[in-house]
Amino acid sequence: MYTSNINDRFMDEVIDTLTDGGIVIYPTDTLYAIGCNALNNSAIERICKLKGINPQRTNLSVVCSDISQASQYARIDNRVFQLLRENLPGAFTFILPAASTLPKVFKGRKTVGIRVPDNVIAREIATRLGNPILTTSIEWDDEPEDGCNPQAIAMKYEGMVDIVIDGGYGELIPSTIVDCTDSANPEIIREGKGELN
Repeated sequence: MYTSNINDRFMDEVIDTLTDGGIVIYPTDTLYAIGCNALNNSAIERICKLKGINPQRTNLSVVCSDISQASQYARIDNRVFQLLRENLPGAFTFILPAASTLPKVFKGRKTVGIRVPDNVIAREIATRLGNPILTTSIEWDDEPEDGCNPQAIAMKYEGMVDIVIDGGYGELIPSTIVDCTDSANPEIIREGKGELN
C-alpha cells in the first residue's frame, strides 16, 4: 500500500485491528512508527511493554488527522494554533498541555506530544479511526537503512505486531520536537527533519 494509493479494503483491516486493540507499524513523514488506538489502555500498555518504556516516565505522543482532532486531546491557545497551522502537516512533534479526554495511562500527565505527519496513510488512519493513534518510532540497532525498508521491518517485528503497512521506503531522520507548554516561547528541544516556519 503506497502513499499515493490508499487501498480501502486494506485500510478497513487496519482500522478493525486498531479498534480491536491491535498494534500496527505504519509510515510517517519521518521514521516508521508503531501505533495503536490512543484511547485503548491495554493496547498502549502492550506497546510500552514491546518498547520497554515506562508510560509514567516517557513522553507519549499521538498522531492526529488534523489540528481539529488534535484540539480535542491537547489544549491549544491562539498563539500555538497559528504555529501549528503554519507547520502542519509536517515532520514535527509539538509538546502541548494534555486535555482530560486522553485515557487513564495519560492521567497525571501534564503534556502530550501531537503529530500531524505529512503522510497521507498516517493521517487517513487517524481520520478513519475517529481518534488519534498513540505513536512511537520503531527501534533499529542493526543496519540503519533497514529501518527504512518495510520488508526488513516486517521481518524484525514478526509476531510482535499485528500488521506492517508498506508505505514505501521511510526516512532515517526523526521529527523535530517543539515544546509549546509556554506558548509565548516555543522551544525546539530536538532538531529533526522539520524546519519551523
